[in-house]
Amino acid sequence: MGVVTVWGVVTAVFLALHAVPGGPASVILQGGAGGGEVNPAAVAALEKELGLDRPLFVQYVTYLGDLLTGDLGDSIKYSAPVSEIIAAPFGNTAILVVIAIVIGCLVGISFGVLSGNWPGSVLDRVLSGLLSVAVSTPGFVIAIFLSLFIGMRLGWFPSLGYQPPEDGFGPFLYHAFLPSLALSFGFLALVGRVTRTSILSVRREDWVRTARGMGLSRSRVFRRHVFRNAINPVVTVSGLQLGGLLGATVLVEQVFNWPGVGSTLLNAINGRDYPLVQGIVIVFAVVFILTNLLVDLMYRFLDPRVEG
Repeated sequence: MGVVTVWGVVTAVFLALHAVPGGPASVILQGGAGGGEVNPAAVAALEKELGLDRPLFVQYVTYLGDLLTGDLGDSIKYSAPVSEIIAAPFGNTAILVVIAIVIGCLVGISFGVLSGNWPGSVLDRVLSGLLSVAVSTPGFVIAIFLSLFIGMRLGWFPSLGYQPPEDGFGPFLYHAFLPSLALSFGFLALVGRVTRTSILSVRREDWVRTARGMGLSRSRVFRRHVFRNAINPVVTVSGLQLGGLLGATVLVEQVFNWPGVGSTLLNAINGRDYPLVQGIVIVFAVVFILTNLLVDLMYRFLDPRVEG
């Protein structure tokens, strides 16, 4: 099923990119995605050199054959293997996503636990309102707000820029915090809502009421019976949201001028660098599929009743 998903993604992106007006040969001869007249003969010669003059179906079959050998192709803009271009910024994006997941899980689960244990209280209404605001606000709006207010006005964290890890992992994380926080808002809101709903559902079960009737303390019932059973849907939702986090990095990295895969993808799209765009999308799809496989394994570990 995962292979079919990757094939579908590759095919959709391949067709969509080739349907865009203009072409990569013209972009290269213009020195970028900007305007300007180019010699049609030069465009035709470059298209022949790159194999873009062949029928679309032939280009498609050739590309699929290269993928089966692990070759993502060469970037049209950078004249370098796509795998090498992706490798450098991929680690930067992975750091943002990992930190966003940690923030989202810690804050979201905490909010959900507090709301689920005291439903209808003032605390529940306040936290539910905050989660609603977080889930309904676009990520790029949150990113701009954090950059302008937390970064520029308060000066607590850098509003823009990037510090290489080789210059110190502490400064690197310091620069990565605001982009990661911007990424985490929608994720933590969803985690918080799912946690609250799951806890309320488990608390209504007969065996929970029985445990309370046996004289067990509220905290012990929660630790041993409620939370352990309520966390399974949260794990599932967290894994499914990875694709959304990867997609959100495109705009967030642009706002914070962060050199990650998201900004690389946007630049490749603007420059009509077809092989680079396709390579990044394939990497995103593979990461998403592997993550969902890991989530399935974790779900079976957390709940032995789940069978393959």
